[in-house]
Amino acid sequence: MHTGNWPGVTVTTAQGTFEVHGQEYLLVDLPGTYSLSVHSEDEQIARDFICSGIASMILVVCDATCLERGLHLLKQILSLDDIKAHGTPVILCVNLYDEAVKKGITIDFSLLHDVLQIPVISSCARSQCDITEIKNAIHDTKDESYQYDCLDFSPKQLALETVTYTKANYRRREELLDRLITGRFTGSLIMVLLLVGIFWLSMTGANYPSQALWGILFWFEDKLAAAMTSIHAPEWMISAFVYGVYRVLAWVVSVMLPPMAIFFPLFTLLEDLGYLPRVAFNMDHAFQKCRACGKQCLTMAMGLGCNAAGVVGCRIIDSPRERLVAILTNAFVPCNGRLPTLFTLITLFFVAGISNSAVSSLASALFLTSSILLGILATLGASWLLTHTLLKGIPSSFTLELPPYRRPQIGRVIVRSIFDRTLFVLGRAAAVAAPAGLIIWILANISWTGPSGGWFVFTASTTAPSLLTSFTQFLDPLGRLMGMDGVILGAFILGFPANEIVLPIILMTYLQTGILTEMTGTHVLSELLLSHGWTWVTALCMLIFCLFHWPCSTTCLTIKKETGSLKWTVTAMLLPTLIGTILCITISAICHLLFF
Repeated sequence: MHTGNWPGVTVTTAQGTFEVHGQEYLLVDLPGTYSLSVHSEDEQIARDFICSGIASMILVVCDATCLERGLHLLKQILSLDDIKAHGTPVILCVNLYDEAVKKGITIDFSLLHDVLQIPVISSCARSQCDITEIKNAIHDTKDESYQYDCLDFSPKQLALETVTYTKANYRRREELLDRLITGRFTGSLIMVLLLVGIFWLSMTGANYPSQALWGILFWFEDKLAAAMTSIHAPEWMISAFVYGVYRVLAWVVSVMLPPMAIFFPLFTLLEDLGYLPRVAFNMDHAFQKCRACGKQCLTMAMGLGCNAAGVVGCRIIDSPRERLVAILTNAFVPCNGRLPTLFTLITLFFVAGISNSAVSSLASALFLTSSILLGILATLGASWLLTHTLLKGIPSSFTLELPPYRRPQIGRVIVRSIFDRTLFVLGRAAAVAAPAGLIIWILANISWTGPSGGWFVFTASTTAPSLLTSFTQFLDPLGRLMGMDGVILGAFILGFPANEIVLPIILMTYLQTGILTEMTGTHVLSELLLSHGWTWVTALCMLIFCLFHWPCSTTCLTIKKETGSLKWTVTAMLLPTLIGTILCITISAICHLLFF
């Protein structure tokens, strides 16, 4: 379950249990909706569940700073035949009451209760005492049966009777901030500066933890190999599971975990602050020009963490056509699995000549931000292409609620981002990297010799090239045309299960040792790549193809599930790949013409 300080975060049902006075309750969290008249898939999920009669109690959560809108939804729920027939308990929870108090908004809860004749609770979800009060209200109300006969109240009139404003310009500060953050020029400038800041902190802060984690994991590798040797395990088994499975897994963890552990909390802070919806507001005009939906910006932001999550998040888009556009273009924004590769390429080839560490880190952040902005421009371009060819149509307008600016809870943000995002994504990558490490080891250690040579044999017993080498040699002409080589292109293909293993595959293939050799520093990695003919053009073309190629297997399966169509899944794979291939060929040709 993912939560955030902006609408549309929950796009499907999520559930959990809690206990009050020894009795356990199942709580189902539904996507947010303002009406039972649905316009999007996530709103339909909420309406269908409410109308199904499954729930034995309904907790309606509304915004204290905008009570009337919540009362409209409450009235619709109380008017449902099933709710009235069974007298299903309904509780009104007026949340964000602390924000209302700050703005000089007071609410007469006694009057609300007298008119509605249902339990009414004020709350601040950050307060554990208020959460306990809600749980107690649920426990006290569970056996009650209500008669919803007096439903002639007007939500607008009831709000005017119960809400009092004591500050004339209670939104003055937010309006001033919004003018700055959503300004035509200042809004874009702030967005770019925030991206640079986040990436600078992520890249700079990840260096030492990554090295320390690398040392710990490879120290344990020696112990694991010694333990298997002590029980007389076969040499091939030690090589396969220690230097194949474990080493690839250790590489992925040591490279991915530190930057993610920094990036995700920073990104979550922006969510809690209420900034992301304002980015969508800023980019709405650009997406409208492409005949797409401004909400696509929010799903694009989700894709920075995980493209599969971004695809699921497209449910918040009302129009099926615009939702499909967002799904097909989500992979143009690099997920966290591609960020470590981008970090490495930028560090080794584009800022390596800068001796000052602070300047080098800033240059890396600027280069990476430029790469992300290129992905955003490609998203807009691909959206325009789709809406003028396969998915023609008129863009729909949408209403996006800008949440209040909230002071983030640092401790909760760190815990939530680590467990809900960092460890979840890392666990998925590890689950893919482990079997992938075994497959890569097999390909790197087995040769095909044909019927006369015994078909498949270990490379140690023959001079024939391994299956991995043969595969990359076959791809080499196309790879060279794209400014790379067959090894790099083959690594992207074999990295289809997870983008995190692309670089380990490249190193294993270059070394031709059958195992991924431990790297003691970036200079060793740089020397290895340069010895195999890499130049800054090779790194640039790989960076471009890292940005624009097929989504990972998890994202493709998610696209198939969300669209229900193999055709659109293949389209989502081909679209970025064709653009990336064309760009790489063009860049390679121009660079060799001008510089070589």
